[in-house]
Amino acid sequence: MGVFEPVDTTYDFPALEEKVLAFWKRERIFEKSLEQGRARGGQRFVFYEGPPTANGMPHNGHVLTRAIKDLFPRYRTMCGDFVPRKAGWDTHGLPVEIEVEKELGIRGREAILEYGVEPFTRRCIENVFRYTSEWERLTERIAFWIDLPQAYVTYHTPYIESVWWALSRLFSKGLLYRGHKVVWWWTKGGTALSAGEVGEGYKKVNDPAATVRFPAVTEGPAEKDGLVFLAWTTTPWTLPSNLGLAVGAEIEYALVELDEEPGTRYVVAAESVARIFGKRAHRVVEQRRGAELVGLRYTPPYAFEKPAAGDPWRVVAGDFVTTGTGTGIVHLAPGFGEDDYRTAKDAGLGFVQHLTPSGVFPPVAKPFAGLGFKEADPQILKDLEQRGLLFAREIIAHDYPFCPRADKDPLIQYARESWFIRTRQFKEELVANNRAIEWFPEHIKEGRFGDFLANNVDWALSRERFWGTPLNIWVNDVTGAMDCPTSVAEILQRNPQAFDKFEAARAADPALNEHLKVHKPWIDEITWTKSGEAGTYRRVPEVIDCWFDSGCVPFAQFGFPHSGVEAFREAFPADFISEAVDQTRGWFYSMLAVSTLVFDQETRERYGLRGESYPHPYKRCIVLGHVCDRDGIKESKSKKNYTPPSVILSAVRMPMTVVVAGDARFQELLAKKVPQRGQLGLTRDDLEGLDLQRKDCRVQLELGGKVLRELQPLDLDKAERWVAAGGGNDHRHVAVLSSEQAAELGAKSGDVATFVDPTPAPGGDAFRWFFYASNPPWNNTRHSLAGVRQAQKDFLITLQNVYSFFVIYANIDGYDPARRSALDPLAERSEMDRWILSELHLTVRDVRAHMDGWRLYEAAQRLGRFVDSLSNWYVRRSRARFWSEGQSADKLAAFDTLHTCLVSFARAIAPFTPFFAEELHQNLLVRPLGQRAPASVHLASYPEADARFIDEGLSRRMAAAREIVSLGLSVRSDARLKVRQPLRSARVAVADAELRSALAGLTGVIADELNVKLVDLVADASTWVSYTCKPNFKALGPKVGKLMPLVKDAVLKADPARLREELQLRGACEIAVASGERVELTPAEIEVALEAKPGFAAASGAQSVVLLETEVDETLFGEMLARELVNRIQGVRKDLKLDYVARIDVALSASEKLAGAVEAHRELIAAETLARSLRVLANPGASAREVAIEGESVLLAVEVVS
Repeated sequence: MGVFEPVDTTYDFPALEEKVLAFWKRERIFEKSLEQGRARGGQRFVFYEGPPTANGMPHNGHVLTRAIKDLFPRYRTMCGDFVPRKAGWDTHGLPVEIEVEKELGIRGREAILEYGVEPFTRRCIENVFRYTSEWERLTERIAFWIDLPQAYVTYHTPYIESVWWALSRLFSKGLLYRGHKVVWWWTKGGTALSAGEVGEGYKKVNDPAATVRFPAVTEGPAEKDGLVFLAWTTTPWTLPSNLGLAVGAEIEYALVELDEEPGTRYVVAAESVARIFGKRAHRVVEQRRGAELVGLRYTPPYAFEKPAAGDPWRVVAGDFVTTGTGTGIVHLAPGFGEDDYRTAKDAGLGFVQHLTPSGVFPPVAKPFAGLGFKEADPQILKDLEQRGLLFAREIIAHDYPFCPRADKDPLIQYARESWFIRTRQFKEELVANNRAIEWFPEHIKEGRFGDFLANNVDWALSRERFWGTPLNIWVNDVTGAMDCPTSVAEILQRNPQAFDKFEAARAADPALNEHLKVHKPWIDEITWTKSGEAGTYRRVPEVIDCWFDSGCVPFAQFGFPHSGVEAFREAFPADFISEAVDQTRGWFYSMLAVSTLVFDQETRERYGLRGESYPHPYKRCIVLGHVCDRDGIKESKSKKNYTPPSVILSAVRMPMTVVVAGDARFQELLAKKVPQRGQLGLTRDDLEGLDLQRKDCRVQLELGGKVLRELQPLDLDKAERWVAAGGGNDHRHVAVLSSEQAAELGAKSGDVATFVDPTPAPGGDAFRWFFYASNPPWNNTRHSLAGVRQAQKDFLITLQNVYSFFVIYANIDGYDPARRSALDPLAERSEMDRWILSELHLTVRDVRAHMDGWRLYEAAQRLGRFVDSLSNWYVRRSRARFWSEGQSADKLAAFDTLHTCLVSFARAIAPFTPFFAEELHQNLLVRPLGQRAPASVHLASYPEADARFIDEGLSRRMAAAREIVSLGLSVRSDARLKVRQPLRSARVAVADAELRSALAGLTGVIADELNVKLVDLVADASTWVSYTCKPNFKALGPKVGKLMPLVKDAVLKADPARLREELQLRGACEIAVASGERVELTPAEIEVALEAKPGFAAASGAQSVVLLETEVDETLFGEMLARELVNRIQGVRKDLKLDYVARIDVALSASEKLAGAVEAHRELIAAETLARSLRVLANPGASAREVAIEGESVLLAVEVVS
């Protein structure tokens, strides 16, 4: 056994990652990384964890956020910073309440009150950590290093006391007030929602829209006779509460008569006439400005009761009225719209609200009493139609908000007494704070987030719910005076017996959670009086928006200001936060708003907070896109259009509903695709989503201890999958079996079996890398198991193959880096070694620059390009050096170089793929060097570029050579010339003389790669090719406009060889058009095609033209046969799992041509295959296997030399 542990070549990355996890735990590597950063006096890098809710299962979106949130703290730690990372849990609010309601089988506020608030909040506190173990396991499996044991919890008393302190600051400044305002209201839940919450729940829906007649009152001036106002609404249920009609004072209105309704004059905006009346015969009899209509009275569609105060049912002016949709006249129901409420209040129309908070019409609205608001829509329209008040009706598609936590419940705007924060008053400060934040992508600053701030409204803070931070305002029931304590201690100062009842209950029941004392209903029972003041102080009943909880994260995680003052000072503001794009109205806003309002200059100075006035509480934010399915649709639990994280992280296992094809209801439909023995019918979605379209893929199905193995997936088309769903409860995941297989498994239609793909899952590193390398993180990512596997193949598996190659040959040769005390000077290294070391340091330089600029996608792309260079160029070009006999200086230099690359690269990728980086570090550095190496790659410093190793000229030369090789291989592919077929020559035309000269030393490399005997560098290819040029009309159109015909003519008449040479030399070419003007064209604006002359094949690149001589003579063909034979022998070696250094004897049957090739190239074949003997026999023996070489059947026998 050599110095290095042999590499597992099964690509079982989850098993490797479990091994690394055990090492990290055993050696406390995360803790040591923090201790090391603190001990070294590293600069503090502050990160805030956006608290997830642990009462729901984590999904792929959480993997994305945690992968990004781990990357930069790891990187900054390796750069020497001290990066504490405190976890957190968001534990209040509707998500928890709704889950508990489901558990209890109840729904709505009244049902909770009937159940009992005390037992309900107990159930809530039990529910909040239902899936903690799943969250912690996911966190561990994707290597998100964060301090879970010291996590802040939003229901804990110290956290709530911090929130109370923030509220008291707002209260003392007069920024917290109670008002009767229109809020977004969830009728089923009986509570208001904030603008941020509302923004989460918009859906495209079809709703009824109606144009309703409002006849003018005819008493008074005769001119009002026959006048009818038309108003359009998408909420018919608000019509019973109508109190006014709004017009735009400066808008022109038309009075329109229909031929079919003589004497009636309809009033609509002049701009809307054609849209409203269409083809109906009509004429405009008069036009008036809206201001002339103000004050006119009308008969409302419903007048169940007149407002207690006010003068209703009049036309008033509204500054919000537009003519883009509707009629230009807006029906006003002040109980159900912010503009309606404000306009009605200003005009003195009064107030009615014929809908209860639960969304039901009250008894006063007799025709509709007891109906829910959406139920009432068709009844109201029917009633209006019967009474001749419905002018038109339609169905419209529009975006409408639903409760984000109960997405079947539409929200309504509802005037309600609530508590608000005066955030609108601080609009300028919020905007200024936002402008100082570094946003990624930048457009969020002035776009999505900036727009939200610009249209900011007062924060609807209170919730008429049960499980949340209680609003800490006590009101004197006689005087109305208010008190706002900030802590349990301050409450005890007011009433020393405040918590006695709770403590007695806890003594009787130790299971009563200590933190419930600051929650409903216990906190509601606390009262106090003040000496010399009449009345008793009682708490208001509301709890607060849980977004305010999360907005207090920067300071509440430390219990500030009651404790943790110094800890907060050191951690404010954050250097970095990151969450998904929908948090622009959520956590990003709540933190910014709380911090801006609470931490004014006076407060900052009082507590000695660091930094400039702005930004706070965070300096920069990476906004993440959504995780979507393969079709680009956002993954969601309701759509079931996702692959669970566990399938990617641990094992490809899925519950599937069994469908037995033999059942009568499926037999006819599935007749064409009934699975046979050894097959498993699956939907196209699962075949693609579970990456089952791989060649030779075999899966299994398990049920009740029985297993069907080695099943070949059978594709069922999309039409069939829906009928197949009739056999179970989940159309997304069905497994269709033949009757015989079902009997063997003991399964019937509707059973839920476990599907298993034995191929190892990609694992945590691959999952992370997929998100880093797929696209910039703020773009939406199309996610699938196949996509993760492809990302893994391109990067991790390629890197593992290099790693495995090194370990195999290093162990064979006994290479030990610990004994290589003096490496060869750089100048004495081969060009290939110097090139890859230059590439390594260029990569480190670029990755550092990208990471310091928060460009993680570009950093990942750069790392990926280095792996490609290392594997597909350096190792492939250097194999002969590693395979050579003995211990030559060149061979040792190759080992030194590859070892250096792998060890340095392990540190470079450690923040990205922490598991595999650790594997490389442990085996390649710690194992040979012991304590001389850092105990973990995550305790090592991030590599730094060393200018002494960088040779940009060499890198450019090699890049040009690789481009030529790539171009030459594409020529081979297009000409259908196998790579193993040697060719006589290649001519490479390079117009740039300097580059052509630089490439002279690489012609041998190019010849070897292209498998040609000779490479000739020339300045011009016109001897062997002809060119044609034509303009790219699509690209040129916007640029040249009307000149296009002249440009086209000039391009077609120009010398194409000259244009191409000019494009190559300076990246553009110039042409003169007939009008006398000169036009410059870029490579994107002109298409250059070439055609090779007979006997050659060619292709053109950015800097060169490659021509291959295509004629193949007998000698060249014979060499190709020899190379094909080498390939077949190597295949047999692999099948026999032979040791890499095992010698073999080879015997084969061969035609005269093949036998001649064997004889002519015996040494080549023997050297490549480690063959001791190579014999051509009529009968190679019983162990021979049949292989095909150029259409010839060959018997090939390989025996290991004992």
